[in-house]
Amino acid sequence: MKKNIAIIMGGYSSEFEISLKSGQVVYETLDSTKFNAHRIHIFEDKWVYVDSDNNEHQVDKNDFSVTVNGQKITFDCVFNAIHGTPGEDGFMQAYLDLVNIPQTSCNMYQAALTFNKRDCLSTLKPYGIKTAESYFVNFGDDVDEDAIISKVGLPCFVKANKAGSSFGISKVYNKEDFKKAFEVAFKEDDEVIVESFLDGVEVSVGVITYKGEVTVLPITEIVSNNDFFDYQAKYLGQSQEITPARLTPEEEEKVRTVAKKVYEVLKMKGFSRSEFIFKDGEPHLLEVNTVPGMTKASILPQQAAVAGISLSDLFGNAIEECFKGQPH
Repeated sequence: MKKNIAIIMGGYSSEFEISLKSGQVVYETLDSTKFNAHRIHIFEDKWVYVDSDNNEHQVDKNDFSVTVNGQKITFDCVFNAIHGTPGEDGFMQAYLDLVNIPQTSCNMYQAALTFNKRDCLSTLKPYGIKTAESYFVNFGDDVDEDAIISKVGLPCFVKANKAGSSFGISKVYNKEDFKKAFEVAFKEDDEVIVESFLDGVEVSVGVITYKGEVTVLPITEIVSNNDFFDYQAKYLGQSQEITPARLTPEEEEKVRTVAKKVYEVLKMKGFSRSEFIFKDGEPHLLEVNTVPGMTKASILPQQAAVAGISLSDLFGNAIEECFKGQPH
């Protein structure tokens, strides 16, 4: 029997367009001899199944089913392609857990933790994971620019604490720039993290569970044409992504070891992509993404290709993995 797979895409954040592209790639790529793929668009005002003629059918949130022409469709597994909320911050994971449907991304707690940059970095620090110096500001706090500068220095980065895809991020060179940077960040989130500028090679490391094994994919070096790896660099081609990265064997070994350790310490499953910058020869963790982009141009699929893993195999494996440990 072919398994019914719901591919959830969209979401409630600024990243919904990228998520729709990721989900569409999964939909077009899944092996149709093994899986019946169904597109589910998740938006704040509607959860709908989009059929092959692009007709929309309401999702019954009581059990995450859809009824089409009097026929009820239930799902064996959900492929999560929602970047940002509610797919990357734990909400969908918790909901799917409650309705007892396995899904391809990490569990609820891991999603919530990694989506919060401050809490994730704080959790990993005792394990010897190096990070940038950071300073936190909640919406409504008095901003003490001098205290920030004395802690993290200039230039520095002002980032929304819980947002992805380089939304709500600014590079600040002088004290006068903070006001605007905080305005940009607070548009995305009510918590802001200010981080010291690490001047070094930036790399992105995909770690997945592949055929039951925690597997570190070939590393990608990020060379932005812009001042940093912002939205334009990430999605509008204003960067070079070089896989495999131009690292020394020693640097490569270090960052592979740290990325695997992050995945295992956090008890991750499914996909992850961690971003690092090398400073003084040591990889410093910036953040962990648990629903990385899945378009053909996205970093993790590029890494899988270099590792000899096709998109169809990458996506199919994620579904097979989420059935492990499930009662049959």
